[in-house]
Amino acid sequence: MTAIPRLQRGQKLLLATHNAGKVAELTDLLQGFGLDLVSAADLDLPEPDETGTTFVENARIKAHAAANATGLLALADDSGLSVEALGGQPGVYTANWAMNGSQRDYQLGMRRVEDALQAANATSPAQRRGPFNATLCLAHPDGRDDLYVGRVEGTLVWPPRGDLGHGFDPAFMPDGHDVTFGEMSAATKHSWAPGQPGLSHRARAFALFVEAALTNG
Repeated sequence: MTAIPRLQRGQKLLLATHNAGKVAELTDLLQGFGLDLVSAADLDLPEPDETGTTFVENARIKAHAAANATGLLALADDSGLSVEALGGQPGVYTANWAMNGSQRDYQLGMRRVEDALQAANATSPAQRRGPFNATLCLAHPDGRDDLYVGRVEGTLVWPPRGDLGHGFDPAFMPDGHDVTFGEMSAATKHSWAPGQPGLSHRARAFALFVEAALTNG
């Protein structure tokens, strides 16, 4: 497949998400690259059904739906927790575990994960491990795409700690740290710089995206 050309300063990039937390993180990561950012929510695009069974499939669904609807390059993220004691759940269904009617309630989602861990007798830190995964898909209106995959290993904690970040961040403590993503500033959580992989799953996927598709020139 022909590689997608590197994005240039001033080029419009559609962030294919309605999740305000993801928009904030991606916007923060993309600072300094001079791109004209717009989100799917800004354009009032419909949210496609995420019918995939992998992070790659769902990232592609979201990115291509946005690119096809607008004619813009679109960047989508699909991410989630894969807890070992739960057989890899909630995985691609992480956001679904937080659904409360038609709304997402991440406090409820974290409670459901904890209830499942307790039901599995996963009470010690060694029994509560699993990666946070992220896949970024950059889709072109002509159907081409590039994928960038990042993951970070860590432990699920209870009760949740911190009110920073978003989603399941307060329940996830990355390896090598004694605080959760919910207790970290954005700068610490991302810890991204040219030539460095970053700390969070999304930052690690983003580092690959920068290397392949972005330019500071």
